[in-house]
Formats: sequence, C-alpha cells, structure tokens
Amino acid sequence: MTQAQRIKKLSGDAKELASETKLNVVFTYNGMSVGKFDNETEYIKTKKEEYNKKEAGRGDKWEASWVGDRKGRFEPQFTELFEKTSPFAIGNYADAKYTMLVNTTRTEPGYNIYISRKNAEVDLEVEIIETASKRSVVKYTVKNAPGRTFGGYDYDSGTRLEEAYATAGKHFGKELKADVK
Repeated sequence: MTQAQRIKKLSGDAKELASETKLNVVFTYNGMSVGKFDNETEYIKTKKEEYNKKEAGRGDKWEASWVGDRKGRFEPQFTELFEKTSPFAIGNYADAKYTMLVNTTRTEPGYNIYISRKNAEVDLEVEIIETASKRSVVKYTVKNAPGRTFGGYDYDSGTRLEEAYATAGKHFGKELKADVK
C-alpha cells in the first residue's frame, strides 16, 4: 500500500534541523483540488446539494464533518505517526526556531460501496521555514499517500482520509529523519 507514495525533496538541506527537538506546525488546504474537482469550493457545493436532496440537512452535516475532520482526525493522525518516526515533536510551538508548513494540494476521497472501492489519497507540500525570518530551509512533496483500513470497513471518506494522513506522516517522518542525519 505504501509503495505508491512518493516523497521528493525539492530544495534545501534538512541537516540544519539536526539540533532541534520540536517544530511548530501549521496545516493548510490552500488551492486544494478534490477528486475530479479543481477546487474544494466546487466539491463542497456539489456534495452538499447532492446530500441535501436525498435527505434534508444531511449535506449540511456532511460539510461540517468535511471541514471538522481536519483538526479532529487528519492533523492528529499525521502528527502522531510523524512523531513516532521522526526525531521531532510537532505542534503549536510558537517559540520553536522552525515551523513546518503542511499544505494539502490534492485530496482523493475514494469510495467503498461493498462491491467496488477506490482508496483515498492525499498530496502534500511540506516546507520547513525558520520561524522568525520565514526563510525556507527545506521543501518536499508527498504524492499519492494512500488511505484505507485493514479489512475494508472504511465506508466513511473521513476514515479513509485519516489513514492517508497517517501514512503520509509516518513515511514523511522517516524521510526527514534520514535527511537530518
């Protein structure tokens, strides 16, 4: 499952981070495409209308979950697995010398309809900057981080995406650890 994921260093040198133990982290979703939609706004509008036509209020609940899952599920999973595989703690550390910017550029929610399925995937741009000066230290892309659960009981897109962020965090943490040495 993780073989399809690609992590590529675009610029910089992570060795500068060698003496650090914690990084401030900021998650963003700027310019994110979703599935076949070029922008998230279009996707949300379409899905919300579709769900509300089937059942009044269902689309509104879905939209709240779509946005709320970021802080409640996706970001914590990325953080947890990143911290397990890297030498850094990440979080709201305003006093940290470096800040890790994690921007999701593409989300594929996937689907699971019993007889057919498509795994979720996320693409991320990760840039570590010096907090005070905003100078870029190192920049990576994470492409096609897959998300699915063991046994295939992932009928909720949030569950599949949570796993995609966990996979991305785990493998990016390993990559960064190797690059810091």
